[in-house]
Amino acid sequence: MPETLSPAPISLRERPGRILRSVNRWAAWRAGFSPRARGFTSQPDPRSIGSDTRGRQLMSGNLLFAGVLMQLPEDLPWAIDPPSDAFEDELHGFEWLDHLAAIADGSGRPMAQDWLADWLKRYGSGKGPGWTPDLVGRRQIRWISHALFLMSGQSTAETRAFFAALGRQTAFLARRWRATSHGLPRFEALTGLIYSACALTGMEHHLPAALRALASECAHEIDASGGIVTRNPEELLNVFTLLTWAAAVLQESGKKPDPAVNTAIMRIAPTLRSLRHADGALARFQGGGRGAPGRLDQALSQSGVRPSILKGLAMGYARLSAGRTSIVVDASPPMMGPDALNSHASTLAFEMTSGRRPVIVNCGSGASFGADWRRAGRATPSHSTLSIEGYSSSRLGRRAAHQGVVRQALIDGPQTVEVQEAETGAARAIAFSHDGYRRTHGLVHLRSLSLENDGRLLRGEDGLAALDAQDRDTLDRVIARLPMDGIPYSVRFHLHPDIEAKLDMNGSAVSLTLRGGETWVFRHGQEASLSLEKSVYLESGRLKPRATKQIVLSSRLTDYGSAVSWSLAKPTDTPRGHRDYERDDDWL
Repeated sequence: MPETLSPAPISLRERPGRILRSVNRWAAWRAGFSPRARGFTSQPDPRSIGSDTRGRQLMSGNLLFAGVLMQLPEDLPWAIDPPSDAFEDELHGFEWLDHLAAIADGSGRPMAQDWLADWLKRYGSGKGPGWTPDLVGRRQIRWISHALFLMSGQSTAETRAFFAALGRQTAFLARRWRATSHGLPRFEALTGLIYSACALTGMEHHLPAALRALASECAHEIDASGGIVTRNPEELLNVFTLLTWAAAVLQESGKKPDPAVNTAIMRIAPTLRSLRHADGALARFQGGGRGAPGRLDQALSQSGVRPSILKGLAMGYARLSAGRTSIVVDASPPMMGPDALNSHASTLAFEMTSGRRPVIVNCGSGASFGADWRRAGRATPSHSTLSIEGYSSSRLGRRAAHQGVVRQALIDGPQTVEVQEAETGAARAIAFSHDGYRRTHGLVHLRSLSLENDGRLLRGEDGLAALDAQDRDTLDRVIARLPMDGIPYSVRFHLHPDIEAKLDMNGSAVSLTLRGGETWVFRHGQEASLSLEKSVYLESGRLKPRATKQIVLSSRLTDYGSAVSWSLAKPTDTPRGHRDYERDDDWL
């Protein structure tokens, strides 16, 4: 039996119920009576990024999917009892083909061909898992993109079985794409259908309907500022990547996408650039990660959209950048309500990167490490912002089990988030406020950030204030119920695990040494007590959370207002042209 080396994660993807699974399998069986694909009219080039290291890990029998490492039994993965829904999804989505195809000497081909052949025997007739529209779309894109890699040296019977499955999946997508939820799952299904209609002989008649559906989804899901309702940067990148792939395969086959698709691409590109840190990775907010290495820059390059500066907020995020420093701030309310099952209480949290090195981060999504980590990662104390002890700026609703998974929606959060920008000759500053604590405490969180034009000094101030008579009445009632004087609150600055942090200057400052040798110093205005505490860095694809540290400023509010000031600065003797020669580890 394979060995599970990590707690089984939950899947963020909505699992189909029993009736829906039955309908999908019926549709997959019926799709087998549709016309078969007879060959390729064109062969789209693979556009996804694979990892030679990941490919060689697969060849050595180590399957790392959805944060779980299992040993491959007898060279075929389909006999495994999946430890989680997310593991099963990654296996049946065939994204691992990118990694086997990335092995330079081609030694990954036999394994890819064996895995595909066994999948076709077990599931090619529409039976078993993997027959949901989004997974079929994901799988279809990989099969078509890597067809030459997969079919080289194959027999006539094997080639015939491959094309029969391609035709069945195309017919299934044409029937069932409407059954997917709006957003990323539907974009995956429709992009897979467009790939099929453009690349496969005999499937061309599916293209007009697929193009209309994709245009409608773009108009429905992509707002005027190039954002999506979840405000998850990594999810936006995945949608953008699919749109650029669809546009490219249409162009290669001599067809044009609907103008709504090009409009969506044009709107999303500057938003993603605003959410890009100086190291080329995405800001980690609302359950999203940094993105696969190189994917963001590759997607922006493939889009053909000229770089532009986005004024104001980008999908609700503010950006400060100067020199080698980039800062991204969550400056809007999170998605809330019954569908907000992955939203984070991160309002006014920020991340900061210096050159190639992340400095201040959020803990990230704990979804791949189980329900407890997922809940902890969504709370305000897991983000680099102010929190009142025992409270998040947005609260989680009651736990509810759905399809065997415990879920909690985000409710009762900020109604108003205000942003004011100012620019002086030497710095750019932004003042923020949110009312997420107004109903519970009568308090508004105020935060100001100012970044010097050379990117070497960040000043900040965080405070709580009762702004009107009603707020002061609420605050008085809260304080009267407390056993101790005042309301305890903290401002947290979570550090990337590669940073070496130590207390300095008799405990009044923290010295931060980045992996590339660069140094930053954190100081504060003495209004609070300073401590260096344990923290975690939650990163999908890892077997367990990474240990790290956090800087914590702790204080108590005893009046109608309280504030703490702080700064992050490079020492004056730090070279302006710092050279970072430290080699990165593999992204795993």
